[in-house]
Amino acid sequence: MERAAVFDVDGTLVDTNHLHVTAWWEAFRQAGHQVPMHAVHRAVGLPSTDLIAHLLGDDRDTGQDDGISAAHKALYGQYFDRLPALPDAGDLLRRLAADGWKVVLATSAGGAELSALRRAIDADDAILATASADDVDAGKPAPEPVQHALELAGVPAERAVFVGDTVWDMRAGSRAGVRCVGVLCGGIPRADLVEAGADAVYDDPAALLADLADGPFA
Repeated sequence: MERAAVFDVDGTLVDTNHLHVTAWWEAFRQAGHQVPMHAVHRAVGLPSTDLIAHLLGDDRDTGQDDGISAAHKALYGQYFDRLPALPDAGDLLRRLAADGWKVVLATSAGGAELSALRRAIDADDAILATASADDVDAGKPAPEPVQHALELAGVPAERAVFVGDTVWDMRAGSRAGVRCVGVLCGGIPRADLVEAGADAVYDDPAALLADLADGPFA
């Protein structure tokens, strides 16, 4: 029976969350907003417009949204040539593919950013497809990104596992009906991931790889 392994990318396979925090903080600062870095960190994983709304509120000047998002994109783009993969991220994907899992990425990244992330992971031979934010009407925590990943894999939710690092990932996966696995390498506490729907939590991809025989992919 075919099975799908769906992965978030930022903070799950590539160590980028705090780079995003710095870039968003500076983008907000340039637009005249002082947003605490800890608040930005907890919002990472949301689509850009949703992240801005989450941090500035619905009564903000929405005319600034495009400029803030563009500033974040430009600031974060400075890191594209040196994004660091998390330990054993590529090995984990290759092992799962070799074991017969259909590996699909579900990410809000697209274009040059997604290309940079895939270069960092260095496991294109193991990745069947990518569901990006451009492919769906609503990003995480809506279930659409995970549902689209399952459609690309041709696998039902009950035969899939979704791995992510944020509460938005866990909520999206839970709403899509898949088993959710959290990783701590994105900086979100274990208790928050469990409360949001994680069935199991690991330190990082290396810890998940080491537990394949007994863990959620067994």
